[in-house]
Amino acid sequence: MKLESLQAVSLAIAEERSVENVLQKIVEGLVAESGVALARLWLKGPGDICVKCPMRLECADQTTCLHLMASAGKPTKTKVEDWARLDGDFRRFPLGIRKIGKIGATGEPLLLTDLAKESNWIARPKWAESEGIQSFAGQPLIFRGEILGVLAVFCRETVDANEFNWLRMFADHAAVALANSRAFAEIERLREQLKLENDYLREEVKQERLFGDIIGQSAALGKVLEQITLVAPSEASVLVLGESGTGKELIARAIHERSQRAAGPLVKVNCASIPRDLFESEFFGHARGAFTGAIRDRAGRFQLADGGTLFLDEVGEIPLDLQSKLLRVLQEGTFERVGEEKTRRVNVRVVAATNRDLRDEIAAGRFRQDLFFRLSVFPIELPPLRERRADIPLLVRHFIQQANKQARCGNLQFTADQMRRLQNYDWPGNVRELQNVIERALILSHCGADPLNLNLILPTAKIDASNSPTPASQPPATAATFLTQAEWEAKERNNLMAALESANWKIYGPGGAAELLGVKPTTLASRLQSLGIKKRRG
Repeated sequence: MKLESLQAVSLAIAEERSVENVLQKIVEGLVAESGVALARLWLKGPGDICVKCPMRLECADQTTCLHLMASAGKPTKTKVEDWARLDGDFRRFPLGIRKIGKIGATGEPLLLTDLAKESNWIARPKWAESEGIQSFAGQPLIFRGEILGVLAVFCRETVDANEFNWLRMFADHAAVALANSRAFAEIERLREQLKLENDYLREEVKQERLFGDIIGQSAALGKVLEQITLVAPSEASVLVLGESGTGKELIARAIHERSQRAAGPLVKVNCASIPRDLFESEFFGHARGAFTGAIRDRAGRFQLADGGTLFLDEVGEIPLDLQSKLLRVLQEGTFERVGEEKTRRVNVRVVAATNRDLRDEIAAGRFRQDLFFRLSVFPIELPPLRERRADIPLLVRHFIQQANKQARCGNLQFTADQMRRLQNYDWPGNVRELQNVIERALILSHCGADPLNLNLILPTAKIDASNSPTPASQPPATAATFLTQAEWEAKERNNLMAALESANWKIYGPGGAAELLGVKPTTLASRLQSLGIKKRRG
């Protein structure tokens, strides 16, 4: 081995930022030297194939070992043997075992100048003899006092003391290059993670939260808030139960913001909206080429939520065959991307929610009992809006204020009788339905310009008579006026069409139909789509 050649290799690897490229250039550069038959490089890593490792009986500590990461050589039988393989019998070395393991454990270099006399150091003496291997040189890769791995060279010539010293200097340069490439890889990973989180947050910003905070002073809601206060500081999994529209996402957000993970991300997944074939990719991510359309690596929701909280909404919709993989990541914190064998670790707290009775789902064979117990360490049941009627006036005021800020509407007012009617309604859609009713009222009242008629927005059939005011407090009975659903949709359609025609079918921006109606453009677009209203061509 020549000093000038080793210096040239050192310069080449110093320019590399990829860990894989650095490792490969190290061994290939050494093998290019005359007399070098085989160069290999092992790095420290966690025990990963202990069950099937050929050296498992020699390994006392199965937590850390040396992983073969790069290999290059010049076998005499080039058509028979491939010395670039990384899956042979020596792909793992226990620390402290044999010559490679001892170098990795002690950090002491090893030079054997006559393998014929020191065959006890060689695992396969016949291989060394048939290949004409005369000497062995092994150097630890050390960076800032930490042993990163072992660099080993098998030569068909004798390695003298000077060459061994040159190899020591080369190993030091290689260790620095390796540490730098790892740092670059970590920076790139963090940059990609930040990009993914920013992309996710941008998506979140686009979606309006159901409402800004938990609103209400009722005893039923107070009980829920007490439970949040108790469980939030812990790491326990929480299962939020309740009817659709009760605000389960808000509860998850409140738990996250009051936990020790508040500085981390809160990532939500609506399990009901994920196509069955994409569940695994959505949760765990996929590698490029894993399936048709996988044109690049993609991180899953668990990786995005690392260090934070993952909110699994409608968790009862997860397919049964994926539930075992979900259980594994909850128990062990490990998973693999689709199309990738690398095991990844995450530290995620899960808050799940459902409007189903999961015990019925278990009995029907659609939900795993062990997963249910894992998710429901601390169950929280949200009361429906009909059980917290005292909160309705507060919610109504909140939604009106929210509309005023977002759509610059006037101050819509409800009379005492109208508020009582809102409180007496059964609210099968809960808080979400109440919000929709308020938005509908704003549309029909032209942001407060016209008197509000609740008959047009609130069906009278679902009024809860048991909660109605006593006859003595009610005004004299008058004939109720109301519209059927078809009549209501026709009236709403005519109103929207009038606004669209007035705005020349412009929805967004100043003078658009959304501004004329006093609603958000996204709300108007959604309503037009649901009513099937499209601009005629021609």
